[in-house]
Amino acid sequence: MSRLSPIVPLIFFAAIFPLVSLAQEPLSWQMGGLNQIIPGAPVGVLDTDILGKTATGTNGIYVRYGDTVLTADTVAVNKNTGEVVADGHVRIERQGGQIWTGEQITYNFKTHLMRSDRFRTGKSPVFAAGSGLAGDMSNHVYTASNTYVTTDDVSEPAERIRASRVTIVPDKYIEAWNAVLFVDGVPAFYFPYYHRNLGPHADNWNFLGGYRSEYGAFLLSDYTWWQSDALDGKFHLDYRTDRGPGIGPDFNLHLGQWGEGTFKYYYLHDKNPNTFTNGLVNPGSIPENRQRVYFGWQAVPSTNLDVKALVNYQSDPLMMHDFFEGDYTENPQPGTFVEADKYSENWSLDALTTPELNNFFNQVERLPDVKLTGLRQQVFDTPLFYESESSAGYYRKFFADTNGLAANTNLDYSAARVDTYHQILLPWTFFGWLNVAPRVGGRFTYYGTESGPGGTNAAASRTVFNTGIEASFKASQLWASATNSFFQISGLRHIIEPSVNYVYVPHPSVAFSQLPQFDSESPSPLLLPVQFPDYNDIDSIDSQNAIRFGIRNTLQTKRNGQLDNLLDWNVLMDWRIVPNRTQQTFSDIYNDLTFRPRTWITLTSQTRYDVNDGHFNLSSHQLTLTPNDKWSWGLGHYYTRPGFVDAGDNFVTSTLFYKMNENWGFRAVHDFNAETGRLQGQFYTIYRDMRSWTGALTFRVVDNGVGPEDYTVAFTISLKAAPRHLGEDSVRPYGLVGE
Repeated sequence: MSRLSPIVPLIFFAAIFPLVSLAQEPLSWQMGGLNQIIPGAPVGVLDTDILGKTATGTNGIYVRYGDTVLTADTVAVNKNTGEVVADGHVRIERQGGQIWTGEQITYNFKTHLMRSDRFRTGKSPVFAAGSGLAGDMSNHVYTASNTYVTTDDVSEPAERIRASRVTIVPDKYIEAWNAVLFVDGVPAFYFPYYHRNLGPHADNWNFLGGYRSEYGAFLLSDYTWWQSDALDGKFHLDYRTDRGPGIGPDFNLHLGQWGEGTFKYYYLHDKNPNTFTNGLVNPGSIPENRQRVYFGWQAVPSTNLDVKALVNYQSDPLMMHDFFEGDYTENPQPGTFVEADKYSENWSLDALTTPELNNFFNQVERLPDVKLTGLRQQVFDTPLFYESESSAGYYRKFFADTNGLAANTNLDYSAARVDTYHQILLPWTFFGWLNVAPRVGGRFTYYGTESGPGGTNAAASRTVFNTGIEASFKASQLWASATNSFFQISGLRHIIEPSVNYVYVPHPSVAFSQLPQFDSESPSPLLLPVQFPDYNDIDSIDSQNAIRFGIRNTLQTKRNGQLDNLLDWNVLMDWRIVPNRTQQTFSDIYNDLTFRPRTWITLTSQTRYDVNDGHFNLSSHQLTLTPNDKWSWGLGHYYTRPGFVDAGDNFVTSTLFYKMNENWGFRAVHDFNAETGRLQGQFYTIYRDMRSWTGALTFRVVDNGVGPEDYTVAFTISLKAAPRHLGEDSVRPYGLVGE
């Protein structure tokens, strides 16, 4: 299968277009035989008249004037008028990438007027070919007849749009009239008028259709558009037979110094809003008119100043769950905030506000929260180091109106809080390898009187004292001659990093149970920090008298000339010398392991073992195999003991991708609930790469154990401006079923 007119090697264009700018230099003619720039090319013969105003060439000639290059078997050049008559394998390229080819082309380098009986042109990703080409020298617009347009970069494209008349504006757009879409030679669609941008910002439609038991038959579509370098986006137009129409725009802003912004709005008139809630919310609480508003912005308007904003509004708690399942899985309770951070070498000033937009999520409003952080820094020329955190704000705690323990019960409360923490450290190194850092610090926190229906605490002032010492060292051993072909070992280095951290915090002057809980301790699969200021649950501070033991082992080797970690293993455990009211003598033993016996095999493991009661609180393992681009497989197991973080989980997951050939691929995903013996999720997709677009047929079954099973059959087809090929993306699963 021949490619569309590469003809001349890339080295030719590297030689033709020097990297220096000629914008300020007078334009000059350059002509010669192709053999002068392409080794092995035929020896071109060039004849010039006595005055040097006209020239003819045969046997392979190149002509350059300004930013345009022409090559052909024979040429006739008139330097006065700028016109060149070229025959045989004619190729014209202007700097910027637009290419024209044909057997006979008349081209004017000065006016850019062009004429050709038959031609081909293209600038990836859009190509065209036809007859009767003529150019308008006033605005560089070219027209042609009996022409086809395609994004398929082969000599015989499978998908093309054939039109009776086409207008081409290089680097801008192509217009076609009386156009017919052909697929493998079969007419498929008629366009009275067709318009397509050239270059990387080509507009295009994407379609996804199918059937889902919660939607009925559906057709989801989006139109991707580009307005300028500062503005682009999408427009969504969807219809679900059982739920109704959905519509909304996306806008992407590219504002340079003023940052990047994204705005999304989606509206759905839901004909059956309360049918598929599966008991997650109160019946009848979901409205028919459902909306989502998203706005994200991040900028660096001046040196050392970061500004961020995020707005997430939903009309109801299941809007994301029902229609944007991918986003819901990543973050089921998205927040809203505005934050500005000004930082220097030793200090950082941060202002954060988090207003409540959705009353069906538990949330803490910060109106605002201002924090000054003193990064660890040396105190003058002494061996002492100093760090601090000070904050002030007004806080409101809201409880969800529709679910949770406080459902439909107003227990909200609010209060002001001022907090300041300061710590001095004295890091030493003994024997050239042992690092020891004693520390002492103190915290003062003022709480205003709680207000609101749930407010019960009066104003209070709390003081906290802390001290401790941390010791660690790093040792390594190198075996340069160690080799093992199976484990792809070429040299081996072992690094061991033991650490001991003693923490002492006497009882705070006021118990946390008598304080409002805005920044409170929540269950976590990880071991929480034990020392300040890393432990940042300000309102949950309690006494501590404990030692944290840690050891990290790393095995490194060289693979393909690069340093690679064969093994990375971290172990932590706390010994509570005097446990507080919520603790036992020993914490869980926490393990975090990554093992790569070969470059294409990765095993990760994360566990928490309760030594006091003799059981695992957390066990998470993942095996990933990626031996080549033909197939990959991931197998995982995730377990949490009931009551540890939530009700407990016990899942086995499998993700398999197999590329049958360049055009066909298959993906299968399974989620098995080992606790109930239920295959909770099944996901099967067949991919077809058709060069100019990619198609995928997906079948999914979801069984959440509540309500009926959810079945989905979907077919997605994406006409690409720049065609993607099979396996290039990681294939976000929910996108294949319209989530």
